[in-house]
Amino acid sequence: MSTHAPRKPASADGVHTFPVDYMCRKLDVSRQGYYAWKKRGPSQRDKDDATLSTMIRAVFDRHQGRYGVRRIFHELRRQGVAVAYKRVHRLMVTMGLVSVHPRPRRPVTTVQAAAPSALPDLVGQDFTAATPNQLWFGDITYIRTWDGWVYLASVIDAFSRKIVGWAVADHMRTDLVLDALRMAITTRRPPAGVIFHADRGSQYTSHEFVAFCRANNVRNSVGRTGICFDNAAAESFWATLKKELIHLHPFDTL
Repeated sequence: MSTHAPRKPASADGVHTFPVDYMCRKLDVSRQGYYAWKKRGPSQRDKDDATLSTMIRAVFDRHQGRYGVRRIFHELRRQGVAVAYKRVHRLMVTMGLVSVHPRPRRPVTTVQAAAPSALPDLVGQDFTAATPNQLWFGDITYIRTWDGWVYLASVIDAFSRKIVGWAVADHMRTDLVLDALRMAITTRRPPAGVIFHADRGSQYTSHEFVAFCRANNVRNSVGRTGICFDNAAAESFWATLKKELIHLHPFDTL
């Protein structure tokens, strides 16, 4: 008996196929087993995967491609869907779903002051608070417009992670961060001793900013030089804002 594969007949659409007998013999599968499998149709897991894929696609489309595996996983869990993270990852890979996360060229936003700051770190990477207006933190980020770069300063309440103050301008002078903090003080009227934490940028360590904080009973706190984790909560907010809003929309002017 010849061991060569039989000539492959062409189907109506021009695709060549092998006979079932030959394939079962080569794959060590019985004909009865093959036809029984064919009759059974999709398994329950396949059906569940199809349902989950539909739900994943709905969340992905609803958020216009902004959500990746982690956020879609948590969204499904909030909806009461019992699913494993790895399963969401596998199905998204199968569907070719990749979240939007462009990485444009960026300017430097943290410029150290000429003289080392003696301000303390009152946070120690613990960005939590038991009550509102106990700990605030903030940072500066950049936004590309057709007219050039503009800069956004934030003040975030550690208790609720709510933006309580912000300012935008075409410069990174101390006035930018002063305006953001001034808005937070005006709208929240915090008790004396509220902590405001930032990096060691020249804006946050300037004499003008420190004097403004002292006059308004705000305690200055700064992280260590070059340690991004010391202001990680503010950096995390920028990452979310850019991924879910700024990078998806063009801006003409300030």
